[in-house]
Amino acid sequence: MPELPEVETIVRDLAGLLPGARIGRVDVLRPDLVDGDEPDAFAARLKGRTVHDVARRAKNIVVGLGGERLIVNLGMTGRLLMAKSGEEDPSHLGVRISLADGRELRYHDVRRFGRLWVVGEEAWRSFDGGLGVEPLSDDFTPEWLHASAGRSRVPIKTWLMDQGRVVGVGNIYASEALFRAGVDPRRPANTLSATEAARVAEGVRQVLTDAIEFRGTTFLDYRDASGERGGFAARLKVYDRGGEPCPACGTPLERLVQAGRSTFFCGSCQR
Repeated sequence: MPELPEVETIVRDLAGLLPGARIGRVDVLRPDLVDGDEPDAFAARLKGRTVHDVARRAKNIVVGLGGERLIVNLGMTGRLLMAKSGEEDPSHLGVRISLADGRELRYHDVRRFGRLWVVGEEAWRSFDGGLGVEPLSDDFTPEWLHASAGRSRVPIKTWLMDQGRVVGVGNIYASEALFRAGVDPRRPANTLSATEAARVAEGVRQVLTDAIEFRGTTFLDYRDASGERGGFAARLKVYDRGGEPCPACGTPLERLVQAGRSTFFCGSCQR
């Protein structure tokens, strides 16, 4: 599933390509990908609108249309691709947004867990208010993390992945951040000292920033807005490396399941 670095990479690509573009035609080929409106109403809300900006909130791509916003959540296998009219369609095209200048914004999704929807200002405020702190913002401080985590007994990895607390951190980067911080993913969140919380906050910031620099992590489905793979997978220290030697101490890395998701860690380095 695309996490913050993958979505941020796509957003930065589209932010240089879409502002000022006018939407011409919208074709919904897979109606189940659209939320909140019937396909015809969804298309009508977009047709003729001009793109003002492209931003990210949590794991969502947010296209500003002046008073309304198109929100795209990629789910597990979604791709949002820029293309020229006439180029071959991707194999699982779900929504095509044709721009007046001949380009197209194409939403492709093999498993169709992603969603697109349009919101006005009031709905946007409600949606935004239900999301947690952005981990690359000034609000994500060691002090905030220590105080907030101190109110919960859930394992720290599960806590980090709760989008109502911290947004954008999923399975890959939670495992990687905790390895960098030297914190056992099984630790109850409220057992972290102030020093450990500071290491976790720094680990989260570092791994997300590094992954953005390499344009995200591709195992199978993720592609940027140009259809290219991310380059961070080879730089992962622990994720999907169960049984391999720890890059720090050589101890075999461990795998366990937390909240239905695989966690990878070093039982020697992470306490």
